[in-house]
Amino acid sequence: MSKRIIAVNAGPRKGWNTDTLITEAVKGAESAGATAERFDLFRLVKYTGCISCFGCKKEQNKGHCVCRDGLTPVLDAIREADGLIIGSPNYLGEMTASFRALYERLIFQNLTYNKEKPCCNEHPIPVLLIMTSNAPDDTYQGLLQNYQQTLNRFVGPTEVFASGDTLQLEDYSRTDWE
Repeated sequence: MSKRIIAVNAGPRKGWNTDTLITEAVKGAESAGATAERFDLFRLVKYTGCISCFGCKKEQNKGHCVCRDGLTPVLDAIREADGLIIGSPNYLGEMTASFRALYERLIFQNLTYNKEKPCCNEHPIPVLLIMTSNAPDDTYQGLLQNYQQTLNRFVGPTEVFASGDTLQLEDYSRTDWE
């Protein structure tokens, strides 16, 4: 049976840096026999980050975000997947707000506040976290390490790929950035 990979683009621009790297990662997974389902967060219906309702902490909902909105099918798909590819451009030294919304809900639903078992995720999956930025590759190592540690703990073993020095525009002469 083939592996099911979920790919999530937390960047707004189709065909640009983050989108291109996610597309190539999906092609690699598919060439190894996996099937992939893709979500573009900027094209979903309205959604929010975690609203701290604590519904996911009730025994009957353990590990499942109870907030129903545009992220529900993404979270459901990730929960059933064999792997996750997620990418975001860097905006002002951080991942996009769309990434953060998904990240908050993905992590919080698995957090238990139990010292003996702090995570209720019984189906850890490998994660590839991609970040694009116009800064050098190593500029945001600390940021990415923090995300990697948290994803390792609550989603599954995480690899990070940073692609720096990317273009933001095809033609910078159309701006006053020169």
